[in-house]
Amino acid sequence: MLNDASAAPNHDNPGHRAAVLGSPIAHSLSPVLHNSGYLAAGLADWSYTRIECNADDLPGIVGEAGPEFRGFSVTMPAKFAALEFADEVTDRARAIGSANTLVRIDPEAPGAGWRADNTDCEGLLAALEELTRSEPIHSAVVVGAGGTARPALWALSQLGVERIHVFNRSDRVAELADLTEDIDVTFSTFDTDIAAVASAADVVVSTVPSQGIEPYVNDLAHAPVLDVIYDPWPTPLAVRAASHGYNTVGGLVMLAAQSYSQFEQFTGVPAPREAMREALFAHVASQY
Repeated sequence: MLNDASAAPNHDNPGHRAAVLGSPIAHSLSPVLHNSGYLAAGLADWSYTRIECNADDLPGIVGEAGPEFRGFSVTMPAKFAALEFADEVTDRARAIGSANTLVRIDPEAPGAGWRADNTDCEGLLAALEELTRSEPIHSAVVVGAGGTARPALWALSQLGVERIHVFNRSDRVAELADLTEDIDVTFSTFDTDIAAVASAADVVVSTVPSQGIEPYVNDLAHAPVLDVIYDPWPTPLAVRAASHGYNTVGGLVMLAAQSYSQFEQFTGVPAPREAMREALFAHVASQY
């Protein structure tokens, strides 16, 4: 059942609701994005909150949600459970292997089930386009091969990248093959000449925590950098790349952009993108 007191439905006037599921969830900025969007779009009967949810909790929370709940954003550790729970799965969510979005297949028929999607790839795509100012990307470096690397590879493939060099502590090329069928992919551990590889790339995409690449920051910072981390920002990698004159984009851009499609799938109306992004950046700035 719903385990966030603020999420208890108002049966007299439930309106329309959405929420983000994950654990820990108190830090999530998704309510800032979605609630600002409702305000800007004039959706006075919509609200969005956080619900603490582990992977094992997800089927019960979503399955028992009242009809007022039109959709759920999903973060770790429940993204794989969301994919397994869904009655329908989009092609991109299936390819990426996880879902960050659950939306009712038919809002007028709550029993019709749930569709899983992955909009993280849209967030990464938008962040890459902002980083490169929509210039072509022929060669990319991706740092890490975990959950965030998969939507990054999807986004790079959509942009027509020809070569990707993945730095990771282990070779996981077989796990990522379905996302890189038409791309020349090289896997290396961090004992390679990182600086030479990064210098030859059009972009570097880091999908790992900053402490995980601390020894390699100087070598990686030889191209424009997309670092998915947003707290704290700027990251050491972004600072070093900027000092070399390269553009940098952080995880807040990705976070904002992945929410637009969620908003539209939940509500059925266009997302007020500028208002949502401005609200997010203003909220984060107010915390410092």
